[in-house]
Amino acid sequence: MKLLKTAAVGLFIAFSSTAIAAQQAQTPPPSPCKTDPAFKAFDFWVGDWKVSGRQNGQYAGENSISKIEGECALLEEWNGTGGSTGKSVNYYNPVTGKWRQLWVSGGAYAIDIEGGLKDGSMVLEGTIWYYASNQAVAFRGTWTPNEDGSVRQFFEQMNTETSEWQPWFDGLYVKK
Repeated sequence: MKLLKTAAVGLFIAFSSTAIAAQQAQTPPPSPCKTDPAFKAFDFWVGDWKVSGRQNGQYAGENSISKIEGECALLEEWNGTGGSTGKSVNYYNPVTGKWRQLWVSGGAYAIDIEGGLKDGSMVLEGTIWYYASNQAVAFRGTWTPNEDGSVRQFFEQMNTETSEWQPWFDGLYVKK
């Protein structure tokens, strides 16, 4: 009987150790994205927004920016007044030290830009691809938080003939 109790205790200890080890293996480590300030540099853009043209005040649509994947990325979901839609994933890469945006818009164009904070604004540069014309053009986006909590989003496209930046969209984001 004593041998049976000793075996049972040994089996219980082995089972418990295995269960604890399995539980620890399934528990992911805490996300550095929640504590590292570099991952929070674009947080001023998180929220649900009404977007208007800065110059004319004309309502352009709504945009929802949410934190995803353990707060390691931002998901953008755009719905424009004319039926346009688009989504982007924005994330900080600690290896390169840069933020990157990958945007796709319902068959019209795609954007791939990267960069970081400059003088309090998020500035990302790269390329826009137009599907219909099969054309790639240099592209830049600048997001600037305003004191009233709104955000200016200013997009520019390189003019291939003059090699100068030209405004593409100048929007004002106001929280809903």
